[in-house]
Amino acid sequence: MVESASGEPDDGAAEVLDRPLPDGVRRRVVQIASDGFGGLTLTELPAQLRQYARFTPTRRAKFAGNAMAAALESDTLFRQRIAERLREAQPELAGALDAGSPPPAADPLDVAAAAYVLRPTGWVKLVTAAGEEAQRADAERVDEETRAELERLREELAAARDQTRAETERLRTELESARREAESMHRKLRGALSDVKRGEAALRKVAGEIESVRAEGQAQVSAAESETRRVKARLAETEAALEASRRAAREGRSVEDMRVRLLLDTVLESAQGLRRELALPPVSVRPAETVDAVEPGRMSPKDIAARALSENDPAILDQLLALPQAHLVVDGYNVTKTGYPTMPLEKQRLRLLGSLSQLALQSGAEVTCVFDGAELAAPVLLAPPRGVRVLFSKPGVTADELIRQLVRAEPPGRPVVVVSTDREVADGIAKAGARPVASVVLLKRLSRG
Repeated sequence: MVESASGEPDDGAAEVLDRPLPDGVRRRVVQIASDGFGGLTLTELPAQLRQYARFTPTRRAKFAGNAMAAALESDTLFRQRIAERLREAQPELAGALDAGSPPPAADPLDVAAAAYVLRPTGWVKLVTAAGEEAQRADAERVDEETRAELERLREELAAARDQTRAETERLRTELESARREAESMHRKLRGALSDVKRGEAALRKVAGEIESVRAEGQAQVSAAESETRRVKARLAETEAALEASRRAAREGRSVEDMRVRLLLDTVLESAQGLRRELALPPVSVRPAETVDAVEPGRMSPKDIAARALSENDPAILDQLLALPQAHLVVDGYNVTKTGYPTMPLEKQRLRLLGSLSQLALQSGAEVTCVFDGAELAAPVLLAPPRGVRVLFSKPGVTADELIRQLVRAEPPGRPVVVVSTDREVADGIAKAGARPVASVVLLKRLSRG
């Protein structure tokens, strides 16, 4: 061991390290302190390190590394005690460092760490040289690793280029195939569009033909329905006439006999009425005619003209009903909806039939009231009043058609009066020889009571 002139060991304390310990050297110094730590008593340890006395060397180096490094730097006695333990553990390395000739084969980091703890003469150079060597080794290692990494990256780049080239070639092939497929699809699409256009044109043509056929069919159906209604009406009239014939046959006389008899009664009563109207003188002179008296005055043509009545005068209805064998046919709903349309249909019928019963009693005429029953789901329950015949049209037959059937059933020459505001009904029955009268005229007559 080198001693100073004063007789105390010269451990190179006068030398000072002008830079921090390299990381590798510092780790070795901490490991030396941790290994020598266990050979010291608790009193030999610095106060800040006593808490780590029971730690294992590995845990001590991990948790007390900074504290031990600071103690080695600041506490000379602690460093000397660790140095003694190092000399005991590695006497050859310690002797070589004291002699100033470190082993060439030794790890530079171990040599630098031991020199830092032992502090032989020139230890700063050893630590600095070891640090530079460690840095150079680290640099070489990093350079080697960098070269290896660079080589690896070059190999990966070359492989990536090869893979990219192969992938590019594959994609180019797929692109070319997709382009050819797209062109084929475009050609097919153009062909399909052409087919669709031709199909749409054909569809429009067929739709037009279908519409034309539908319109023609609807026209034919309408014509057939009109013809069917006409045939049904004629059939109903025929069935009614047949039923009347059968009923007349059962009673022992034919319809023609009945019509002739009714016409004969009409002529006879008309003759009697005409005789009364004209006040014809008897054929032979009566005894009363020999008596001298003042005779009543005679009616002049002027007086007869003055008796003309307006079409809306209810008195004209009285004159018509006064004719022999007169038959009054009333369009029921036409009258009620003209006179009292807000009332329910049942009350309309009852009010009209009650008034017609009084009229029949006053005039003595035959009265028939016709109601439209074409839309009825079931027959109407009704007790006809005295002197009034109540009829409902059958399903599919309107009240207007039933009125025309009644007029055609009467013999020519019989006075038939039809009350209706319907112009079509009035024109039809007028052609058949009946006398139309407006509904308002009947309502005025009935209001008189």
